[in-house]
Amino acid sequence: MGFLKQDAPVVDDFAAWSAGTRAEKIKPMARHWAEVGFGTPVVLHLFYVVKILAYVGIGLAVVLSTSGIDGVGNVGDWFTEPIVFEKVVLFTMLFEVVGLGCGFGPLNNRFFPPLGSALYWLRPNTIRLPPWPRVIPLTRGTTRGPVDVVLYAALLVLLVIAVVSDGTGPIPALDSSVGILPTWQVASIIGLLAACGLRDKSIFLGARGEVYGSLTVAFLFVGVDIIIAAKLVFLMIWMGAAVSKLNRHFPFVISTMMSNNPVLRPKWIKRKFFADFPDDLRPSALSRWVAHAATAVELCVPLVLFFSHGGWPTAIAATVMIGFHFGILASIPMGVPLEWNVFMMFGVGFLFVGYADVGLGDMRSPWPVVLFAVLAGVVVAGNLLPRKVSFLPGMRYYAGNWDTTLWCMTPSASAKVARHVVAIASMPAAQMERYYGSPETAQMYLYMGYAFRAFNTHGRAMFTLAHRAMAGYDEADYMLTDGERICSTAIGWNFGDGHMHSEQLIAALQERCGFEPGEVRVVLIDGQPIQSQTQRYRLVDAATGQFESGYVRVADMVTAQPWDDTIPVVVD
Repeated sequence: MGFLKQDAPVVDDFAAWSAGTRAEKIKPMARHWAEVGFGTPVVLHLFYVVKILAYVGIGLAVVLSTSGIDGVGNVGDWFTEPIVFEKVVLFTMLFEVVGLGCGFGPLNNRFFPPLGSALYWLRPNTIRLPPWPRVIPLTRGTTRGPVDVVLYAALLVLLVIAVVSDGTGPIPALDSSVGILPTWQVASIIGLLAACGLRDKSIFLGARGEVYGSLTVAFLFVGVDIIIAAKLVFLMIWMGAAVSKLNRHFPFVISTMMSNNPVLRPKWIKRKFFADFPDDLRPSALSRWVAHAATAVELCVPLVLFFSHGGWPTAIAATVMIGFHFGILASIPMGVPLEWNVFMMFGVGFLFVGYADVGLGDMRSPWPVVLFAVLAGVVVAGNLLPRKVSFLPGMRYYAGNWDTTLWCMTPSASAKVARHVVAIASMPAAQMERYYGSPETAQMYLYMGYAFRAFNTHGRAMFTLAHRAMAGYDEADYMLTDGERICSTAIGWNFGDGHMHSEQLIAALQERCGFEPGEVRVVLIDGQPIQSQTQRYRLVDAATGQFESGYVRVADMVTAQPWDDTIPVVVD
């Protein structure tokens, strides 16, 4: 990978390569990915580093704007003021819900423009996706109206007001001279986030409501219960994510992520994460060891952090968890949840070091435990019923076990989307051609994207099922596009969550575009329930509905190569 130049795959005979089958075209791309990753120029990684520094710098300025917080040189005097944590949480929520955080920029295949979010959510007639339109009154429909725009704008305004506000005064129980944010501000933000989320789940998920929304609820509590509740939220984030990684998929995430790691530059190191490069690109023993070690750290060390109340156990546990998040941050993972990892490191220092002596024995009401129980219930539901719960509130982060979709679209269908859907970004293929400068280069990087998806276990099933989705039609007539890219164009935000581009989005696009039968065929694969070793799938025609369902076995996916599109399928 060069400083300014993309480290592109080399295809000696482009005509011969492009004439091959999809599996044959994925194979050299997969081998290139194993050694290089996406080949992103170093300057692009530096751009994200600058963005992280901007997040930290603006966040610090927000904290220092508070009356009673006296300068960087006196950080030891004010670091544990509760309003510092409140402002960092709400500033990070603002950063995310505007679109500057997760899913931002070219590393998330978002080129023109580099963000959606606010550009969509402040614009009438864009698509919205209510989570429970049949249950919650006044939420039906998929078209954003003036009410939706006003609610979202009000949320942004309230967040800005909160991060520039002063504290309410001394709180002896927290040894605070500054105090906390006014309750009306906190309650108003929660109410607006809930209202926005019930009208459009993408806003709630884009705000990372499962993290920052839950912590904002903790701010409604009194005194030391704020700190205990926040600690419990962090504990559930870590342990929920760790439990979801108790599967056979996670080693594939590790090998794929290490290939794309900008810090581990030598190719010989990256090859070590695969069983036998270049012929066997399943995870090596090293990948499996890293996966198991990371899961053990995320599952066990937070318990030490929570139940130790200072001294060397707290110091060691805090150092390990900060290192854990720094390791994720340094790998610049796909989806780029960079600021979230910085925030988690800050939270370790503030909550578990700054308030190391505060524990469950200091609790003044049951509300922190109630909040923990609610979050735990959602995590349990998300692991048992992944189709029903987004992987974000289900805390199934980076487990390699996600709901995914693959859209098979004809050129006429893409033209209808461009013509009838109110959007900021163009269709993914057009963006890639514009970014890479030629159809040939764009096609190679399209297949690099296929290779990335195929490195994850569900990718093998995805491309196998694509044959079944297009059965009876000429596959050459279709462009295969990851649902993430469709989601990015249609609703302006995406972060690896198949719930955002399932039947609800298919129906919303069909309503606007009127696809003919066969123009759009979609493969939908559910995440693996923790109690099962299979993953359900559905094949849907946008015009006529579902026409096939069944399941694939995890055991068949984990033993296949990335270019294998002949996974056994069990049809209902």
